[in-house]
Amino acid sequence: MDALLRVEHLSKGFGTLPAVRRVSFTIAPGEVVGLAGQSGAGKSVITALLAGLYPADEGEIIFAGRRLTWPFHARRLGIEVIYQQPELADALDITANLFLGHEPGWPCWNSWLKVPARRRMDHEAERILARLGVRFNSLRETVSNLTSEQRQLIAIARVLARPARLVIIDEPTDVLSYSSQHILLNLIQSWQQQGMAVLFCSDNLEHLFAVTDRIVALRQGEVVATQRTDETSREEIVAALVGTTDRQQLTPTIWALDSYYRAKEQAEQLRAHELLLQRHLATQDSLNRELIERLAEQVTALDRANLSLQDAQRRLLTEREEERKHLARELHDQVLQDLLSINYQLEELAEETPPDAMRQTVAEIRASIRTLVDDIRRICGNLRPPTIDNLGLGAALQSYTREWQARTGIPVSLELDPQLGRLPETTELSIFRIVQEGLNNVRKHAAASAVRISLKHTSPRTLMVVLADNGRGLPENFDLATLSANRRYGLLGIGERVALLGGRFNIQNQADGGTVLQVEIPHPRVAITGETLLPI
Repeated sequence: MDALLRVEHLSKGFGTLPAVRRVSFTIAPGEVVGLAGQSGAGKSVITALLAGLYPADEGEIIFAGRRLTWPFHARRLGIEVIYQQPELADALDITANLFLGHEPGWPCWNSWLKVPARRRMDHEAERILARLGVRFNSLRETVSNLTSEQRQLIAIARVLARPARLVIIDEPTDVLSYSSQHILLNLIQSWQQQGMAVLFCSDNLEHLFAVTDRIVALRQGEVVATQRTDETSREEIVAALVGTTDRQQLTPTIWALDSYYRAKEQAEQLRAHELLLQRHLATQDSLNRELIERLAEQVTALDRANLSLQDAQRRLLTEREEERKHLARELHDQVLQDLLSINYQLEELAEETPPDAMRQTVAEIRASIRTLVDDIRRICGNLRPPTIDNLGLGAALQSYTREWQARTGIPVSLELDPQLGRLPETTELSIFRIVQEGLNNVRKHAAASAVRISLKHTSPRTLMVVLADNGRGLPENFDLATLSANRRYGLLGIGERVALLGGRFNIQNQADGGTVLQVEIPHPRVAITGETLLPI
């Protein structure tokens, strides 16, 4: 099939700074091409060049067999663009923005002007916006009063209001909610089925792998790789984007350790067998058809059971944390205070100058009470870290690692993201428990002399937790399946917590010895405000 869009050796610079350097790619009708790259790789510059916003320094843009020379009007050619920041007429209302430049209506007598068919436009606007799952109290609302997400949805709806041959999408999901992002991904698939070409610029590999046919990787304004999506992997694309094949610097391998993900994998396998049976038994009798229907019902029931299991596990962890919190408060507020009161009474008794034998006995009792107080405080800290509620995850980890280092004699290096900020209570508690269990494993099994812990944001919605030691490492025959049989639940517990948070978990030996535990935890998107990261 001939290419609808052909970009050949396209270059653009701003002053002495080259933004795009000899970029070439093609897009055929009905094809979705993803443009992947880190911030500053040149995706938005390529979008602007294809939209005709400014001329290229070198190279050619050929659309539908026609060589485009600047200036050109992209929309008149059938090219629609969804920008990262929506380009709307702020003084106009919602309907006017949707049909701006191609309003349906009736021509004026002896004039090239048209009288807009406002009622028809409003009806069509409601239909298009309903397809995107959005409703407004009034279509007369000026778009300057809308939220960023609402404005972006109007920009997307504008593409639906006018037939296009090529849709260019430049990082629009930054301001969209999770549900709206999936609506856009579904739209891309429907455009593909209609024979429209789509150029999808994004740094979200999940989105690119979900809808594209090919992925073009950009680094520093140059094309460094072009791969068919079905024939590549996330690790290969990341390696091209960062310019390295060192696995230690790439995204960790996805491990699903908890029962939910194992059951989900089994359900997917059952679905595959079901489809295979449907193809081979399509001409068989009703008994075989009934068997397929029952198998489908069992798969559906298994999915429901998996979801119930996940909900039950989440409730169990929540209730266990609440019980720990309640017990820690009782120990601290009642038992600990009673012991301190007894200690003060013994101190007053010792000051009354009793005989030497009694003085020694009182001193020994007081020493025992101080030891008991320290033990109870440690138990309270393990049950519910007191600093996590008031000061957050960072302070709780600093306090715990200092106490663990003093207790075990193993030095701990703790590196916290300077923009860590406060996270949801469930996320903070889970990360604390992961680090706590990881250090317990080091103490019991690693025979390590040093531990390194780091918490770093890999994206505004993702936190990477790394716990590495220089101990003996994992055995060659290490098998997660044997942990439960040997009554060793530490790593499995970490996997369950990570899975319930929708994260990823990886554990492996380091090249220079020891073990590294990597956990990637998603959380609500955060924005930088001053010196802190705030959930939004």
